[in-house]
Amino acid sequence: MKQASLFSGENPHQLHLKDADITYYPNYIPFIEASQIFEILKNETPWQQDDIKVFGKIYAQPRLTALYGTNQKTYSYSSIQMSPHPLTLTLKKLKQRVDETCKKNFTTLLLNYYRDGKDSNGWHADNEKELGSNPVIASLSFGQNRFFYLKHRNDNTLKHKILLEHGSLLLMKGSTQHHWLHQIPKTTRQIKGRINITFRIIT
Repeated sequence: MKQASLFSGENPHQLHLKDADITYYPNYIPFIEASQIFEILKNETPWQQDDIKVFGKIYAQPRLTALYGTNQKTYSYSSIQMSPHPLTLTLKKLKQRVDETCKKNFTTLLLNYYRDGKDSNGWHADNEKELGSNPVIASLSFGQNRFFYLKHRNDNTLKHKILLEHGSLLLMKGSTQHHWLHQIPKTTRQIKGRINITFRIIT
């Protein structure tokens, strides 16, 4: 696993990965504020657990999800189609913040709640057709720190992992989704919950 010289500068950190444009913003939201947001999202979000089909078998998705949007456009992945809720006041404020940082006007927010170490997200790319070519994906993390794994589609020597910390922002853009897969794997450690918000633009 190649780990050397992946970061440049103090804040934010640019990951020096082939065929990728990924930036990590630690402490993007201050700790106390991030903790308050975690509790709001945990308690006020209408979480759902959908079934997914893997190699012809049906399983309960190993995390809870919710979709919010500025429009009524649905979002589909892994044979799941989700319809958006209107943005809450908390999500509106977060969207404005992330929009300004990323210089984008995101339309769709997908929330994931990883309740413990058994909850996960398998290898995938955010390359659904609704997202268009070279999608910009921003991800806010709240709660338990979790490792985010990356691997190149065509070069199995190119792998990396980064610890997504409480209150951090990860920004992926350019051709990243064409060339890299990512996941949040399960862990046997006794850990608390994590909520992340992924910001997308549905065309």
